[in-house]
Amino acid sequence: MRRYGAEFIGTFFLVFTIGCAVLTKVPLAPLAIGAVLMVMVYAGGHVSGAHFNPAVTLAVLLRRRIGPTDAACYWAAQLAAGALAAVTARFATGAAPPTAAAPSGRDIAVVILVEALFTFALAYVVLNVATSKDHPGNGFYGLAIGFTVAAGAFAVGGISGGVFNPAVAVGAGIMGLLAWSKIWIWLLADLLGGAAAAGAFLALNPDDRTEPAPQGTEEARGRATAVPEPG
Repeated sequence: MRRYGAEFIGTFFLVFTIGCAVLTKVPLAPLAIGAVLMVMVYAGGHVSGAHFNPAVTLAVLLRRRIGPTDAACYWAAQLAAGALAAVTARFATGAAPPTAAAPSGRDIAVVILVEALFTFALAYVVLNVATSKDHPGNGFYGLAIGFTVAAGAFAVGGISGGVFNPAVAVGAGIMGLLAWSKIWIWLLADLLGGAAAAGAFLALNPDDRTEPAPQGTEEARGRATAVPEPG
């Protein structure tokens, strides 16, 4: 349960920061978002792997560093945290949300493209800096992951909203930033990006293929956190 608790806390503060920064129109919101992800990754990496993102959890699952049961529990914790953080951010800021994003026509394809690309980049970075046997116990994984999100938010935030995370998409829907009727666009794009990153990692790192550890055992817990798997 401590791993799921760590996922809940990290995802909560990520979505809460996004909500407060966006609703109050903080000029350097992407930097704040990347920074909070970085520090939460360092805080929770040794406990849960610090995914904080269902798309990253999907990539780690397909990369075979966790099993389906853990992945499902991670997803539940992440989505619940995103929903609670969204409600808290709305209450804390008291700000009226801008018009909810509801792309149509060509814009749907554009959003799917940029969201999938930067979610791919995020999950690909996570898998390489935090799960590769070539980087055991490194100290730069949090910086790399946080700056990937910041770069994506600066680069395409004005195009797609810079979500890159299904838990963030759910939270953004609750905050009124994304239209619920179009939430599938971000969910689809982000999960596609995470799955593609796992495929690319396995293709480029064939010696890094591992079998999932047995669920609910000390061996499973040791293997799941032997190398931090943040995100």
